[in-house]
Amino acid sequence: MTTTTTTPVHPTGVTARPALTSAGLATVLLGAALPVIDFFIVNVALPTIDTDLHASTATLELVVAAYGIAYAVLLVLGGRLGDAFGRRRLFLLGLALFTLTSLVCGLAPDALTLVLARAAQGAAAAMLLPQVLSIIQAGTTGEHRSRALGSYGAMGGIATVVGQLLGGALVAADLWGTSWRPIFLVNVPIGIIGLLVARRTVPDSRAENPLGVDRWGTALLAASLLTLLVPLMEGSALGWPWWTIVLLVLFPFAALGFARVEKRLESRGGMPLLPPALLRTANVRHGLVAAVPFFCGFGSFMFVYAVTLQDGLHLGPLGSGLVLTPMAVAYFVTSLVSSHLVARLGQKVVLAGGLIAALGLLVLAGSALWAWPGLTLWELAPAMVLIGIGNGLAMTTLFRIVLSRVPHDLAGIGGGVMTTTQQTSLALGVAVFGSLFAGLSTSSMGYEGAFVLVMGLLAAVALLVVVLARKLPDPR
Repeated sequence: MTTTTTTPVHPTGVTARPALTSAGLATVLLGAALPVIDFFIVNVALPTIDTDLHASTATLELVVAAYGIAYAVLLVLGGRLGDAFGRRRLFLLGLALFTLTSLVCGLAPDALTLVLARAAQGAAAAMLLPQVLSIIQAGTTGEHRSRALGSYGAMGGIATVVGQLLGGALVAADLWGTSWRPIFLVNVPIGIIGLLVARRTVPDSRAENPLGVDRWGTALLAASLLTLLVPLMEGSALGWPWWTIVLLVLFPFAALGFARVEKRLESRGGMPLLPPALLRTANVRHGLVAAVPFFCGFGSFMFVYAVTLQDGLHLGPLGSGLVLTPMAVAYFVTSLVSSHLVARLGQKVVLAGGLIAALGLLVLAGSALWAWPGLTLWELAPAMVLIGIGNGLAMTTLFRIVLSRVPHDLAGIGGGVMTTTQQTSLALGVAVFGSLFAGLSTSSMGYEGAFVLVMGLLAAVALLVVVLARKLPDPR
């Protein structure tokens, strides 16, 4: 077991950890928001990218998938590197690389360059994001840590909605005739400002005895995620060629091999990439079990809703973004009070969030049946408010439950585990429900029938989260 290198020992014999100030917390949350925004910001820009770069459907899928896959595969390794070489250093390096790759994305002359740049951007995000959770856990304790983790969870949901709002506004504005490019170029000045501020406000911490890289674990985790995510995200667009089936067949063997390697390394006294002992703790185990369906549902909802608004209701990128405003406002307000609700109700906040989100999805399906295709912002707003409240309650509390009791010397690993689960589940949701929606919307069901059916299925997923949340430990 390692300890975190910090400031000198107090007279009491307790080692002081670097305190994370409010300014430092705001800075790292800004850094964390950028990768989340960029995961979703392209949803409303894909039709415009298609027109400008003449990309195929499979290539457009890769613009999304390349980022998500590189992001998910490297997240845990990024957390381990921060533990070993300094979390502040990796945060600054990741933010610098994310800013640079955003510039390359914005200047990409063709679709292939954009796909490659998006993969590099995802890798930079994987270096950046785990450090945020690590810095929070190493620099806070007690209720301060719980509030900071709640703020992180709130940021994740708000950044998701802001991504599509901002993307729609920038694409519609067509600044200086640049079309979709500002959705990436806007990261450059934000990243530069973030770098300058982070150098002054973000404390450093690292593991006192750096852990070696778990090479076999890293390789097998990458193989597991690639054999699952690549075929699920690209198979439908490519017509399910033989190699996508082969990859899916290989996935359980890669996952089983990874689990065995990690268990064997831990039994020998080593530190695996994903320590089984950490995964066996009640907070992490039950929290991740509930987080998988939650993020699957959330990611697929954001994708299907964006496509429906543009292609089904023909609202355009700006209109599609504006329709999300009630959800964004409701999510933000709910996130502000979630800490107080958790202090009173504990894990029951997740149950309440799941129930409210399920109700919102059913109201949304009913609204579509009632007023299609003349749905307006006002007819969609009640459902969006409910969905925003439900997700605001559930997401922020899930982050607190999973991470609030992870030892600070395992902060990078814990952050990597949570964010890997989040990103993998988001990608799975888009792949499964997005593919289902794409297939049904071009059938006799049309956009209306496909949308109503998928919203009903997502309501069932939200109720599954409610059932699983009953076993969550009390985070108080």
